[in-house]
Amino acid sequence: MADGGDDVFVYMGGEQEVPRDVKHVIIDRSLSSSEKYKIARRQGKKIEREAFYDCRELTDVEFGIELERIRDCAFRYCESLQNISMPSVRTIEAVAFEDCTALSDAEFGCNLERIQQYTFYNCPNLRRIAIPLKDDIFPLNPIQHRCTQFEHCPNLTTVDLVGGIHKAVSSLLLESWRTEIIAEINRINQDLPSTDYLGKADAIQTWIRTVIDRMEHYKAEHYRLLKEDMTQLELAVWKAKLDEKEDGYSNQKVQAKKSKIDVESARKERRIKSGADIIIRNVLPFLQLFEEEE
Repeated sequence: MADGGDDVFVYMGGEQEVPRDVKHVIIDRSLSSSEKYKIARRQGKKIEREAFYDCRELTDVEFGIELERIRDCAFRYCESLQNISMPSVRTIEAVAFEDCTALSDAEFGCNLERIQQYTFYNCPNLRRIAIPLKDDIFPLNPIQHRCTQFEHCPNLTTVDLVGGIHKAVSSLLLESWRTEIIAEINRINQDLPSTDYLGKADAIQTWIRTVIDRMEHYKAEHYRLLKEDMTQLELAVWKAKLDEKEDGYSNQKVQAKKSKIDVESARKERRIKSGADIIIRNVLPFLQLFEEEE
């Protein structure tokens, strides 16, 4: 075994040979620091094709926070692997975890962009995945004309969302909006148990698009109502300030005849004093939360 203890194998990437009887793995942060693999590192830190192929005793992998890509067949037939957490991975290629029959939980981070075809094919104990709310994470299989990422995963029943979506939902203006979005987010976990094992990925993909569309709609409504409220507040404060100034002028009639109100200057002054800028800074930032998810 490499550095990390007698029972731990440190994967450095490149052409490194992996023992077939490996049980515990740590993915090195550098994925090979040698001169030979500089080009590979510039192309993204990755686990090479078939790196852990048929490592049937492998039980756990520490993926770290810099890994970006898992190539095809990388963990195929790792039948003892139980849980995976990949917070930085962007792409997982085809059949990367095929026939990982003990795998029960797969968690990804906000960076995830693609899970390719048949990635988790025949993982019968896979029950939960955690993914960001992004459209087209599951590309369509051009031959089957459907998504096949979780084909033959009959026990997949739970999808959790990672990222700032829950904070964005909690910031919506109306409780009815929040209630509807939360119900839509939870709907997938009610539908998946009865979804055919060939249609799991399609169901998740459709659900993602529905949640995104609903959130976009209410985000626009939220912004519109806030703009209306800010405009009303600005006009009310502006009117109050102008009324005060007009009262002052009525007590000084002579000066009033010699003075002329610069309406545009007065408006700008009232806007500064109205507090609208404070509202914009402290209420509208929620809109950025959902944009970060995309």
